[in-house]
Amino acid sequence: MPKRAIETSILFKNAQIVDPFVEQIVNADLLIEKGKIKKIEKDIPEKEAKEIVNLKGFHIVPGFIDLHVHFREPGYENSETIETGCRAALAGGFTQVCCMPNTNPAIDNRETVRFIYEKAESELVDVYPVAAITKKRNGEELTEMVELTEAGAVAFSDDGSPISDGQLFRNALEYSKITGKPIINHAEDPVLKADGIMNEGTVSTQLGIPGNPPIAEEIMIARDLMIAEFVNGRIHIPHVSTAGSVELIRQAKAKGIAVTAEATPHHFSLTDEYMRSFNANGKVAPPLRTEKDRLAIIEGLQDGTIDAIATDHAPHVIDTKETSLDLASFGMIGLETAFSLAMTHLVHTEKLTLMELVKLLTVKPAALMNLPLPGFKIGEYANITIVNTKEWWVFGRQNIYSKSFNTPFIGNEFSGRVKGVFTKGHYITF
Repeated sequence: MPKRAIETSILFKNAQIVDPFVEQIVNADLLIEKGKIKKIEKDIPEKEAKEIVNLKGFHIVPGFIDLHVHFREPGYENSETIETGCRAALAGGFTQVCCMPNTNPAIDNRETVRFIYEKAESELVDVYPVAAITKKRNGEELTEMVELTEAGAVAFSDDGSPISDGQLFRNALEYSKITGKPIINHAEDPVLKADGIMNEGTVSTQLGIPGNPPIAEEIMIARDLMIAEFVNGRIHIPHVSTAGSVELIRQAKAKGIAVTAEATPHHFSLTDEYMRSFNANGKVAPPLRTEKDRLAIIEGLQDGTIDAIATDHAPHVIDTKETSLDLASFGMIGLETAFSLAMTHLVHTEKLTLMELVKLLTVKPAALMNLPLPGFKIGEYANITIVNTKEWWVFGRQNIYSKSFNTPFIGNEFSGRVKGVFTKGHYITF
């Protein structure tokens, strides 16, 4: 991953600049001086910059934002660290990420929030901690949410551990009205999920693999939405995976409930048919569902029911994946492949336009978490991602910058590729 500090000026020539704020794509040059955008015009003279980069055929977009990553630090640095996670983020075009609290210790106090910010301070990616809803993520006692918000938490979640206690979840939503931060509950009824490994349905029955039924997700979402409506709290639904969930969220938005939602690239790219391979890299929570569910998620992205694309980047050491399905950990890495999967399955198939995709990766997640909005204003620090929307390429292990390699997409051919990032005065190319 070549990266260089640009201390003087750099001129990107002949690019297609995608600005989701004004919904325009313009052919122009972009001049950056001392890290800040100085000009966006056609035919900027090359003499105005020390370095020239010809981006003919490429697009420049705002730096991507991922609402849902697992960087494993502190506690599980054998799978990922903040440093290696940021490296993977850059490779995927992401310049801002929100990291989940299922660490050891959990992100449930002011000191751990500060630790995340301090560890990420020297990185080229901005890392924002999502704090735990309950102490130690055990679902019993709420964390000090106001204090955690003051320390810099951008949202609250017991990621991977559903809040089964309805009164406790209600109390958390009451606090969301004070903090202004969304509550993110892992949408899975643990009793209904039981020992489910993959989606419960025809494929699981044929394979003899324990199933996790769609209603395990849908019942939890329905309950959470009803509580959110009752208290007028702010709720965010992570990794939506079923058609029923999409419809529940759609109806809730129509009623005026303060709900937002995200979908992962693997849930709009793969189905439970993948599990016929018995490859544990397809074991995720929530599980890969049916083609009907996959198409419903795409429809939700099209009509605004689903607000953002988030990777749920979940690295695991090789021993916990190269084992039997019943023993394997849940999760796959996703930062490096997110844009290419979205281009392949959404834009190349004409389900979304490039502009619509860019919004789902930039302005919409920024608004959802109240994060800085990367854009193209003159005088602001440049925070951009460079992509080739037409390149077909094969994803391989050499394209993985995470510390872990647990992905089902090695060997897949993609349409669209991240080629570079300019952020914090540095130019990174791939």
